[in-house]
Amino acid sequence: MLGLPYDRLVYPNPLNIDPVAFSVGPLQVHWYAFAYLVAFALYLLLAIQRAGKPGFALTRKQAVEALIHGELGAYLGGRIGYILFYNLPLYLAHPLQIFAVWDGGMSFHGGLIGVILALAWVARQERLPLIGVTDFVAPLIPLGLAAGRVGNFINGNLFGRVCHGDLTWCAYFPHGGDVLRYPSELFEGIGEGLVLFAILWTFSRRPRPAGAVSALFLLAYGLIRFILEFWRQPDPQLGFVAFGWMTMGQVLSVPMIVAGGFMLYETLRAPARHHEPVGNASEQG
Repeated sequence: MLGLPYDRLVYPNPLNIDPVAFSVGPLQVHWYAFAYLVAFALYLLLAIQRAGKPGFALTRKQAVEALIHGELGAYLGGRIGYILFYNLPLYLAHPLQIFAVWDGGMSFHGGLIGVILALAWVARQERLPLIGVTDFVAPLIPLGLAAGRVGNFINGNLFGRVCHGDLTWCAYFPHGGDVLRYPSELFEGIGEGLVLFAILWTFSRRPRPAGAVSALFLLAYGLIRFILEFWRQPDPQLGFVAFGWMTMGQVLSVPMIVAGGFMLYETLRAPARHHEPVGNASEQG
């Protein structure tokens, strides 16, 4: 457990956390999935509270549609992205493992692609500008990221690199060997989750130029992820993939930083073009 004398931490479940949160008959709900369900409930509450207000392009009905389809896109894209980017040989050899999502194995970058595709479909169906939909949804995404990292920590996967110096924030992990490691899942949950949510939610409270919120999301997430990867152990099947020190997560974050920085610069320097609420009050129930 974090903060305990570190001569023999028993991290393999130091809090005796069962990976199964609860059961409904024969169905077992794992903490990893339960964390996402809680995050989705928060999505809905915050989205409904914001929808239809000046400066936001979606009605409540459209917001719910966007979030439901975005969530499905995130799951499918995240799983497919992990398979393609991180561990294709394993899943080719053991295809049934594709469905073992309770063991983890989600790629944020794949999930982002899935979300964009899902939101593009919603925008087309609702005749909305895609950038208006992404600006609305972007501040809510970090809630799901925080939930996923909590699930990673409970599962004991995606652990950090070997600790050096101050061992206060270090722990033993089930699959991390007999060495103390950084709980990088918690670092990422705080950085990519809570901190990023606070930045985006605060920034988007006032009307912003179209595309500015989406651009800030890309830039801020890319920077936070790139930095926090220095505490995270590279995936063992990949190791460092560029220059002898860059992880796959860092490589995939670079395009986000570049694209987000360019988009933010362009949106803030151009004449202001704000979102207009779509629909009428009767659609917002």
